[in-house]
Order: sequence, then C-alpha cells, then structure tokens
Amino acid sequence: MLASENSSSHPVSFLLLGIPGLENSHFWIAFPFCVMYAVAVVGNIIVLHAIRTDHTLHEPMYLLLAMLAITDLVLSSSTQPKMLAILWFHAHEIEYHACLIQVFFIHAFSSVESGVLMAMALDRYVAICFPLRHSTILTPSVMGRLGAAVMMRGVLWVSPFCIMISRMPFCFNRVIPQSYCEHMAVLKLICADTTVNQVYGLFVAFSVVGFDMIVISISYVMILRAVLRLPSGEARLKAFGTCASHVCVILAFYIPALFTFLTHRFGRYVPRVAHIMLANLYVLAPPMLNPIIYGVRTKQIRDRVIHGFCDKEP
Repeated sequence: MLASENSSSHPVSFLLLGIPGLENSHFWIAFPFCVMYAVAVVGNIIVLHAIRTDHTLHEPMYLLLAMLAITDLVLSSSTQPKMLAILWFHAHEIEYHACLIQVFFIHAFSSVESGVLMAMALDRYVAICFPLRHSTILTPSVMGRLGAAVMMRGVLWVSPFCIMISRMPFCFNRVIPQSYCEHMAVLKLICADTTVNQVYGLFVAFSVVGFDMIVISISYVMILRAVLRLPSGEARLKAFGTCASHVCVILAFYIPALFTFLTHRFGRYVPRVAHIMLANLYVLAPPMLNPIIYGVRTKQIRDRVIHGFCDKEP
C-alpha cells in the first residue's frame, strides 16, 4: 500500500511497475540489464582511469571523453539500481522527492551528454580543419569553460521541470507504468492543466537537441569538405577514421533518444512493452557502448588499458 497524501497535495510515494505485461519474466529480464549496467560502470571507470593516469591523454578530445564517461556513470546510475531492485526484489515504491530527483538527473544529464557530443564535434572540426592551431584554440581553460557551460545549461533548463511539478496537485492514481520516474510519466498523474509543462518540455527538447544537432551537422559538413580536399586517399581515410568513433557514439545516443521522445508524445499505438524497453535502453545503451566504442577504436586509450593490465602482471 502507498502512504497517504501529505498537506502539500503531493503523494508520499509512487509505485513503479517495472515492465508491465512481463511481470512473470522480471527476474530473468534483470540479468541482461545488470550485465549492461556492469559493463557501463566498469568500462567508463577504466576510461577515466586511463585518461587520469596518462598525461599524454590530457588533450581536448580525451578531456571531453572523460566528461562523457562521468555523464554516462551518473545517467546510468540514476536509474539502473532502482530498476534492478524492482525486477529482482519487487521494490516498487519510490519516495516522492526521490522520484523528482530521478527526473532531474535523467533529463539534466541527458542534456549534458548531448552538449558533450556537440563539443566533441567542435573538437574534431578544429582538429581536422585547423590542425596547427588545435592546441591554441582549444586550451584547457576553454575546455573547462565549455564543460561548465554544458553543465549549467542542463541544470538551468531542467530545474523548472521539478519546480513546476512540485507545485501541482496529484490525482488519486500513484502508479507509474515503467521502470523509472520520467517527466512525461509523472505529468500524467497530475490533476491539473499541464499544458505549460508540456510546452516547456518541448521547448527544452528542441532547444537542447535541436541546437546541438545543428552544431554537430555543420561541424561534420565542414569536416567533410575539408577531408575531400585532401590530396591522397590515405590521408582522407585517416581523417575519416578519427571521426568514426564519435559518429558511432552520436548514433548510439540520439537514435534511442529520438524513439523514446516520439513514443512518449505520439506513440499511442506503440505497444507499452516496446515503449518501456526503449526507455530503458535510452539510459543504459549509450553508457554501455561509449567506452566500448572508444576503447576499441581509439589506439591511445586501447594501448593505455593494455599496458595498465600488463604492468600489473608479475
């Protein structure tokens, strides 16, 4: 049973159902999610350790990769422990403020991740189009300010979500039919006009992702023009190779995000199970894939990890 309402018209707690329709399979479904989460945590920690301990990796691209790894750790850890507790231990109840904190971390760090991917596109643009000026344009102080701006954007843009929700009355229904608290899912439990909330949510989505995607697209158009002007095929192939990892990471983040966004707002005929599985993959697949992609395709990180393990051998 859920606790009764308090004096501020919001519930004491909510019930997260996990994956409705697959209740009998929750125990087994949790295992692949647990493996994916473990890979995400271990992989991103290894990437962070490799960058921290190797001073040759203290360059703009790797500093951005470290930001991405930290963001992935926060994003995945804000949802997966609770989801695994639901699937394995039937811990469906989540306290009201914990739910709002989860809403904040999911959306704020999704915004941060999008901003980091945009910054990485700018880094690739400068590295390929202005290789001799790369270190003077993207100095550590510039990277620090860029990272701070991306973080502040996520915090300032997403905080109103939680503030507006906290001031609105909730209906009798306290059930959230998915694995974690998400803005649109919580809005459906409010007994008031949520038009302003929904419009603001669309504004944030389009202003953040729209702006970042425009910058990324322009950066890669300029990169493509510069690469096609290179005299030799080998030079062009090498230049494309430096961007391949970043393109894979962009696809791993934006494709699940796009499907989740569309199914939340327009996917009335999408099966609920498919919607919830996509929502879970949105917060778990990129954190799991990013360290694998960069670990496999980035020679400096791959060599550092291999050397690190070899150094520990007797």
